[in-house]
Amino acid sequence: MKKMIMGLICLVAFSNSAIARNDLLTYQFSAAVEYGYQEGILDPSIKYYLAGQDHEKVKQSHGVFKSNKKTNSVGKDDKKACDWVLLSTLKSFQERAKSLGANAVINIKSNYKNREFVSNEVYQCGAGNILTGVALKGEVVAL
Repeated sequence: MKKMIMGLICLVAFSNSAIARNDLLTYQFSAAVEYGYQEGILDPSIKYYLAGQDHEKVKQSHGVFKSNKKTNSVGKDDKKACDWVLLSTLKSFQERAKSLGANAVINIKSNYKNREFVSNEVYQCGAGNILTGVALKGEVVAL
């Protein structure tokens, strides 16, 4: 009986920590974007630039916008889920850019849980057991 109670206590303790998983990960931005272009997920007429990356001179700014997307991560490895939800997030920027007559999103920063993270190489992704999310903000412009 004592072993069974100890086993239940361990099970509850470990299952709570497993359920609460929310790892903040970073992955290469350019590789995911290139994959999105190759697979037809992203329109190559819209370009994406992380904060600090060089781009052509801005002809017109349409403002800074945010996008926060989630995806089901059950049974997916973290990188695949993170890249997938990044592309979904960028696709929302793409739709915004097209609707405004813009052709780029510049100064892209991760903004997971409203905590700004700036890099010119990687993006942040929150990976859990059930959901994975990416939040970005960027300036929609015509170059």
